[in-house]
Amino acid sequence: MSKSTGNKEELVNHFGLIRMRLNGAGNLQLSLFSLNDVKSESLTSITMLAATNIEPTRLSNFTQQRAYLELKVTEINEYFLVSKIIVFIKPVANSYPGN
Repeated sequence: MSKSTGNKEELVNHFGLIRMRLNGAGNLQLSLFSLNDVKSESLTSITMLAATNIEPTRLSNFTQQRAYLELKVTEINEYFLVSKIIVFIKPVANSYPGN
């Protein structure tokens, strides 16, 4: 009989790598944010091309229960088209100490 995994919302996760399939023009800025934007990490920006056969990868070292990824460009004529995002996540703890 297998063990029930139950609800794993309280797990502390390590967000280690982000890979995406994208096209565009300009520089794409990436950031990871925790719940309520308490903590954040800016990742190295990606210089985009209109046509490419490479899926750019960015390393991160962000440990939180949950996170969201912000993608943005800052200049008027910059644009991006994302067709796939893969976020490599590994659970590192069951909860924070004292919880």
